[in-house]
Amino acid sequence: MRTVTYFFIFLNLSLAVFEEPAVYPLPFLVTSLIEVLCLLVFFGRLTHFAKVTLRDVFWKDTKNICIMVAILLSLTDLAIYGVLRMYNMRSIRWSRIVRPIFLINFAESRQIRRAFRSIRNTLPEITYVFLLFMFSLLMFSLMALKLFGERNLQTAEGLPYFKNYLEIVFDLYVLVTTANSPDVMMPAFDFSSWYALFFIAFVIVNTYIFMSLFLAVVYNNYKKHLKNEIRKLAYMKHRKMIEAFNLLKEEEGAQFVVREACWKQLVKLVAPDISNSHRELLLCISDNEQKGFIDKKSFVQLADLLNIQVITLKIRSHPLGQWMPHVYKSAVSRFLRSMVRHRGFVWTYDVIILINAIFIALDEETPYISYAEWVFLALYIIEILLKVYTYEPRAFFGKNQFWNWFDTLIIFAALTATVLNTTLKSTTKYNSQQILDIVFILRVLRLIRIVDSIQRFRVIMNTLINIVPTMLTFGGLTLVVYCVFAIIGMELFHGKIQFFPASSNVPHALECGNPALKDSLFARGKYCKNNFNNFASSFIVLMELTVVNQWHVFANGFANVTVQPAKLYFIAFHIVMVIIIVNIFVSFILEAFFVEYSLEKSEVETAIEQKIQELGMGVQEDELQHEQLLDNMESVEHDLEGEGGTKPQSKGLVFKIASKPTSFLLFYLGPSVHTCLH
Repeated sequence: MRTVTYFFIFLNLSLAVFEEPAVYPLPFLVTSLIEVLCLLVFFGRLTHFAKVTLRDVFWKDTKNICIMVAILLSLTDLAIYGVLRMYNMRSIRWSRIVRPIFLINFAESRQIRRAFRSIRNTLPEITYVFLLFMFSLLMFSLMALKLFGERNLQTAEGLPYFKNYLEIVFDLYVLVTTANSPDVMMPAFDFSSWYALFFIAFVIVNTYIFMSLFLAVVYNNYKKHLKNEIRKLAYMKHRKMIEAFNLLKEEEGAQFVVREACWKQLVKLVAPDISNSHRELLLCISDNEQKGFIDKKSFVQLADLLNIQVITLKIRSHPLGQWMPHVYKSAVSRFLRSMVRHRGFVWTYDVIILINAIFIALDEETPYISYAEWVFLALYIIEILLKVYTYEPRAFFGKNQFWNWFDTLIIFAALTATVLNTTLKSTTKYNSQQILDIVFILRVLRLIRIVDSIQRFRVIMNTLINIVPTMLTFGGLTLVVYCVFAIIGMELFHGKIQFFPASSNVPHALECGNPALKDSLFARGKYCKNNFNNFASSFIVLMELTVVNQWHVFANGFANVTVQPAKLYFIAFHIVMVIIIVNIFVSFILEAFFVEYSLEKSEVETAIEQKIQELGMGVQEDELQHEQLLDNMESVEHDLEGEGGTKPQSKGLVFKIASKPTSFLLFYLGPSVHTCLH
């Protein structure tokens, strides 16, 4: 249901690509039928949700009301637009601005709603800082008017300098973003060097103090509301676990408990993907004294136990050791494998990668450089083959071995592309630029391998990988803002600016098809392709505005072809996207790195480790770099026999506590724990 809902949400949003003004035009009948289909799916999802929700709860939920209103508005606008179109009357598709509401308000999008709630909770504090900032901006603008307005200065374009108060406010607001520095200062600076002090004071107060204050306020409020959210979720989880205990409890002497059989059935239902051995391990922790039942305190911990990712692994010998034991275990083979495991082997290939980077930067047409590429490819292929020979293949290409997969795919893709390009050049005298581009990109991507060789790099990369799912939430948040501003921008500025090739003879082609842009920075900068003539171009312009540089040139350009108050559109986007959302995103990144770098084991995680230590023997990560352990392991989440867990193979099982991937522990469970794991 979640997949279907998201598919139709994004299908509904993507209609803007095919509707007028369109990137790829489709007939109005086609786009309208697709929109009606999406709205029917949304209504069906809402009806389904209403069937499984109490009536009072459903009608008090604001998001359900928002979805119903959005569906009604969309159908009304579609009908009005279709009727007016039949009479060749132009109208605005104003309902397109409500389409992002479906992405926010469906139950599946709770993370995006939390992000919006974070913004809403942060707004009051931001408002006070913003009002002080605007007061400072207006005061400095008034001072600038009095200082420079009567001196008959001119800008580089020959326009009056700081004569109009509203223009001064806009120019100084742009200076806060540093986009027009030092251009805005130069006429006054040329007149007198002392006037530079005014702009220096303005930048210190507004750019460095107020903008930093915005970040501090956003971060402080984000952290505070995040803690409140976590407390609320923890309370809800605790209360619901108690409710579950009360439903399942049985009387045992003077206390209420949950029987072992009931507990096992419950865990199998709520976590069907964990292995039998993992389930038995959790039972050993919950029923620490092997009484055959779980008390209330231990039962409430079940949700936390299941949240700790414990990967069940088992040790396997290399297939070559089984097929050709005499060869694989010979002295030469052992020496070769010990050489591959040695740190010097990694360092050697790090040096090869750096040398390869130098060769990539050199001239490709030199024959020796071209031949050297084959040498590097051969060395990389030899590295992969040696590693597969040394380490058990199923462990080497396990689902968690990202870098091994990355190395192998990049190297063999580069080999394939290089061979294909060489073959085409030698047989048909045809040099495919596309294939050559792929070859160059793959060669450069090989250099990323150096990241995995440096511990601190690996920590940062692991942290980034861990926070990617939450970053997608901010991606959805950004998509909503971009969609709203893109649709408004198309309605305001569509067709006002056109792009023409350099060889075009169309009148005013150099002025982007609009004489109002003559001699403007927008036209001289050849920004004509940055327009709001379709959905894709609008997204590109908004991305450029998010980066901030030259955003005032865009604002002035579109204001020149419409009206001066059009600048408010660009100021509004800067406030919403750059000051609020980007700062919230920075706050999230800061908090994520602080948590990752200072993360301590939870009480439940410690209990799991202690129980494994009690049942077997703990082995530290650096002790597992030998052939019979870490080298020859593979995931066996679904590879255990029997309903209640099977006796581990003679070489035992390994459990990996993976809640902190940058520093985890592995534990070897020997024959002494067979009874408990049964």
